[in-house]
Amino acid sequence: MEGIISFISTTTVRPASPEESTRRIELTPWDLQLLLLGSIKKGLLFLKPTPGPEENGLQTMTAIVDHLKTSLSRTLDFFYPLAGRLGTTVNEDDDTTCFFIDCNGAGAQFIHAAAGGVTVADILDPVYVPKIVSSFFPLDGVQNYHGVTQPLLAVQVTELVDGIFVGCTLNHVVGDGKSFWHFFNSWSEISRGPNKISVSPVFKRWFGDETHYPIRIPRSAMVFDRPITSSPVQEMVFRSAKEKIAGLKARANAEMGTDRISSLQALLAHLWRCTIRTRRLPEDQETSYHLCIDMRTRRRPQMPQQYFGVALQRGTLTMKVGELLGMGLGHVAWQMNKMISTFTEVEATNFLESWAKDPKPISYSTVTMSNAFIMASSPRFNVYGTDFGWGRPVAVRSGGGIKLDGKTTISQGAEEGSIDIEVCSSPETLQAMLEDADFMEAVTASSNFFV
Repeated sequence: MEGIISFISTTTVRPASPEESTRRIELTPWDLQLLLLGSIKKGLLFLKPTPGPEENGLQTMTAIVDHLKTSLSRTLDFFYPLAGRLGTTVNEDDDTTCFFIDCNGAGAQFIHAAAGGVTVADILDPVYVPKIVSSFFPLDGVQNYHGVTQPLLAVQVTELVDGIFVGCTLNHVVGDGKSFWHFFNSWSEISRGPNKISVSPVFKRWFGDETHYPIRIPRSAMVFDRPITSSPVQEMVFRSAKEKIAGLKARANAEMGTDRISSLQALLAHLWRCTIRTRRLPEDQETSYHLCIDMRTRRRPQMPQQYFGVALQRGTLTMKVGELLGMGLGHVAWQMNKMISTFTEVEATNFLESWAKDPKPISYSTVTMSNAFIMASSPRFNVYGTDFGWGRPVAVRSGGGIKLDGKTTISQGAEEGSIDIEVCSSPETLQAMLEDADFMEAVTASSNFFV
């Protein structure tokens, strides 16, 4: 694999039918808590379409890129905040800053690139995710608060020898994973020909009953830090088939005499236990798992499912190693289930109101604790339905930036009912996981997906 990236062009894409009036969208505590963190970076790998007599007009890479720019412009008509920037109001009276989305139509960034000599197999076959994948995403090193001057949305279309990688970088203050895939799915829908999208986004923000906006954030709270990493990390992708997940779910529920443990809870509990087991830690040492809870499902009917913004709260489950490994899969999954169930509408309202009174954006130092695991994304997102007109993607990958030891990115698998798990950890831990019979009984490593 040569791995030489050449950048062919960079373009600013604006909405096809921009409105004359500038709109301002206020930001909630859910949005603002992410100011100091990095953007969402997810991308899809496609096989390159075979040129034909018509092929929907997509016969060359130049035609494909032009078509994607045009369809992106039309999609921004529906997702107009993504063509804006973050706006600020500085309050000198109390040394605070208010952030909002300025829907000024400044445009999204579109990059056309090529990866010389790199094939689809070069991306999918290695045991570890190749480092070159991180170069398939734009806005490297840009944090969310940089959205004041940097695009809120950037796209990079990278041509491979026999494939195309479409990577998107979305400012996390503007939207969460559900919003990200809502946009990505809608863009591919417009690319296939329709003049409208199936599900229109709702941009009206939801606040607590007593939350007053715009929220004033003290300058002292806007201190960016970087996580301290003790060793270099690698990424590896595992896939758990539908029947394997069903087996874990049945086992967990049987152990606890319940039917309330979900498939994902059982899978995450299995992953957590197996990873900690490979590290051979003392029984009295603590380990924690951080999950992002989607609050849309907990504020019905007030909050529509097509709400476009951040609607996440972080839930944390902490256990001692002895309990995690000694009490069984069902116990761990059940504790996870109980923790998640505490995130009610009342909890959401309390969080919004309390955060607005004492705004403190999340910093990396608050989540980079020893033996802490972080789950990102969700298997509920429609990844493999993102078809731009030349077929389904063959894989999903996440971008670079700051990869934390213990970060797991969960996504829909290519086969129905399967789940892909991208694990970021030390090479020693990942190798130990490959050699762990219990773990590998439930998953397949990415290098074996197509064997």
